[in-house]
Amino acid sequence: MNNQTKFNVSTREYVYETIRARIMTLKLPPGTAISEKDIAEELNVSRTPVREAFLKLSEDELLHILPQRGSFVTLIDLNHVEDARFMREHTEAAIIKLACSTIDESSLSKMERNVVEQKQAKENDDEELLFELDRTFHLTLAEGTNKVRVWEIVQRMDTHLNRMRKLSMHLKLNWDLLIEQHEAMLNAIKAKNVLEAEIVMHAHLTLLQYDQSALKDEYPHYFQQ
Repeated sequence: MNNQTKFNVSTREYVYETIRARIMTLKLPPGTAISEKDIAEELNVSRTPVREAFLKLSEDELLHILPQRGSFVTLIDLNHVEDARFMREHTEAAIIKLACSTIDESSLSKMERNVVEQKQAKENDDEELLFELDRTFHLTLAEGTNKVRVWEIVQRMDTHLNRMRKLSMHLKLNWDLLIEQHEAMLNAIKAKNVLEAEIVMHAHLTLLQYDQSALKDEYPHYFQQ
């Protein structure tokens, strides 16, 4: 691979990750129109890596490209949300079961600090930090059981679900319960209580099912009808 190719690949990935992050954090809300020209000018890159990034985002079902009409951030599809939630529920239930017998002390310590930081983030009304700490808690659980690759595969399906989580976090739905469940998971793992760990994980990953009505009422234009 020559230097020019390396530059092109890194530029494409930079553009892709930049736009993807904006979509996932709702800085580009569902339904927003975006153009290759505007993105290229803003990021000071050529149109080619932007076009490639758009195609990749379309494959991720985060961008809807309509010939002659433009490109739009996809609306949240509740069928996709449920598919991702179902996969996460069953995968992470298996991971937490494994954690009860195999997780390392370093990961447990990280999870303990994470829960403390979650409580602080709630006290400080820090929505962005709490959202990130929630993600990191589950990633640390996967790291501690040597299942990061599994977790990453699930994350690729998680795009619509994560945007729902972001909306839920913004409305401050179930912040207290979210933190309580993370703490309960941690305690169950430390006690090697497999049944309790699985029960809490299942309850945790069904929270968004109860939030859907409130979210659709508040943001009806964000959802696919």
